[in-house]
Amino acid sequence: MDATIKTYLTEIGRRGGKKSRRTLTPEQARSMVTVRQARRAFQTFYVQCFWWCDPAMSVGVDDVQWVAAQLRKHGGRRAWLVAEKLCP
Repeated sequence: MDATIKTYLTEIGRRGGKKSRRTLTPEQARSMVTVRQARRAFQTFYVQCFWWCDPAMSVGVDDVQWVAAQLRKHGGRRAWLVAEKLCP
């Protein structure tokens, strides 16, 4: 590979990497993890606890407490433990 091409590709990769990295506050990072766990719980316990909802429903930050409440109300022990992790 020609040295100029290699230098050019290196520079493009460096610039792209700098632009695509985002910085999150610790609170935002925790919120993202909690939403991810709530989405996973919604999918895992869909049949037992969320059968009346649209299966393609997008769980967001505002829905985390609702997901935990439904897990506690309609789920078994496993669902209760997941709800406890979502909203202690």
